[in-house]
Amino acid sequence: MPAPMVNLRTIEDTPTPCGLGHACSFCPEEHHCRRDKLGHDRELIATRLAAMGRILLVLGNKGGVGKSTVAANLAAALAKQGHRVGLGDADIHGPNAGVFFGVQGERVKVGPVGIRPTRYRSPDATTELVLGSLAMMLPETDSPVVWRDAYKFDFIHHLAGSFDWGPLDYWILDMPPGTGNELITLCDLLEGSDASALLVTSPQAVALHDSLKAARFCRERGLPILGWVENMAGLVCPHCGDDIQLFPRSPLGDRLGEAGIPSLAQLPLSPLLAFGSDAGTPVVLSAPESPEAGAFDALALRCAEGLSRRADEGFEARLAAALEDPGQLAELDLEDEATRAELDALLGAERERLRPQGHR
Repeated sequence: MPAPMVNLRTIEDTPTPCGLGHACSFCPEEHHCRRDKLGHDRELIATRLAAMGRILLVLGNKGGVGKSTVAANLAAALAKQGHRVGLGDADIHGPNAGVFFGVQGERVKVGPVGIRPTRYRSPDATTELVLGSLAMMLPETDSPVVWRDAYKFDFIHHLAGSFDWGPLDYWILDMPPGTGNELITLCDLLEGSDASALLVTSPQAVALHDSLKAARFCRERGLPILGWVENMAGLVCPHCGDDIQLFPRSPLGDRLGEAGIPSLAQLPLSPLLAFGSDAGTPVVLSAPESPEAGAFDALALRCAEGLSRRADEGFEARLAAALEDPGQLAELDLEDEATRAELDALLGAERERLRPQGHR
């Protein structure tokens, strides 16, 4: 059955916050509460996002190219490397994130601090991550989700605000196919956050063509694209060990490179990858020495490096802009005058370093 919708009625605002960590639509007091419901729900989302380091939307305009497989294994690889990771399942009509970690039948509960995501621990107890999915709120594992956009809009807000994700280094979002309501809503919510996109495609021309559409969407929305992953990129023959190209390679792949979107990984069509997903343990954890796991480990490192570099570039640009306005320094809360003087000297040198060559 559909999740309850956020109340959008006009109400009398009361400044006193309730202190609860879930959206008003989950609250038994919702019908007679006179607090600012919309403000409460917006504040919840802002608080959750502020505790997240970097956000990565795994998307591709085409269905069936392996977005969920990439999202699950990437999340597991980052967690294995010691990062705090959350996996948010934004694929409302095909919420399968729990399947990849063997927790599809688990249910979540609403508490005072919000909805507790499911905590996954690897069989060897060395890797942990948290995940949230609509599948954990449905009455049966095979219940279809037959929703119009208003309900989708509401669940995306719950995914970002009502789930108690806690502090995260990476929030990985498994996106549905297309550039519709779920993606639009998340882009709206993530304005101002450190969010990027990772495109997933297969070698086929039709999939690459749809990926170009997704790339254009990201560019028009101002969502940085970290790179693209080519899934099902050949098959290793089990008899001779040679690579077999199952699909004709399309020159459209070059278009992504020409658009400045780097190729981050080529993943094979692998039975081992499918077996791990179906068994509920991603291949990076079930077969860590396999070439498939190695490919995801390398992808995780490239993503972490790319996101860090993008964050550094963004910080440097903001710093350069701020240094052109010395009045912004007054916003710094420095109690020690000596510290402020030292900072002024350091920022003066930094201002000269960042100044364009022709303006020095």
